[in-house]
Amino acid sequence: MKRETKQTKYLEDYIQDLKGCIDRIDRTQISAILDILDDARDRQRNIWVIGNGGSALTASHFATDLGKGASVGRRQRFRVQALTESVGIITAMGNDIDFDDIFVEQLKNHAQSGDVLVIFSGSGSSENVLRAARWSRKNRLTVVGITGQSGGQLPYEADCVWKAASDHMGRIEDMHMIAAHILSYFFIEEELEDAERAVD
Repeated sequence: MKRETKQTKYLEDYIQDLKGCIDRIDRTQISAILDILDDARDRQRNIWVIGNGGSALTASHFATDLGKGASVGRRQRFRVQALTESVGIITAMGNDIDFDDIFVEQLKNHAQSGDVLVIFSGSGSSENVLRAARWSRKNRLTVVGITGQSGGQLPYEADCVWKAASDHMGRIEDMHMIAAHILSYFFIEEELEDAERAVD
């Protein structure tokens, strides 16, 4: 019985904390990121997405939603790529050069002035994403940081930052996935709404 009570309390506490994080979403910063993504799509600039660990998977998920759901069959398509995808490139860079350079070296191959770099980082302190941010700003990319409540160094290296209202890594990653879906589904659903209005 004690174990069930402990489990029930943990579950309730987690859910309540997560609800609190959702209630504290900074709408202004989400809107600012939507504007950056919209502008990149309009100008057909590349959007590069990076992250480590769970954030690497969020980066891939976000790029998939923009690259497929918000692009296929649309008048305008997103030019988006997660730099977390190539095991060969990442391990070669990490082994032969430095793990801290796995993203910046890929950006040097492909990125151009006017592109956008989106960084998912729970801590905001990983050197490889910070190096990518610094290089990107120096080379006139727009840097978007999506991080946790403390944010680490990332807010100082980005042009626009959204922070999950938590320092608990699990809830930060939960909130990053919610933010990724808000940012992608805005574009996935916008043309559906336009089509419905046209029928009316």
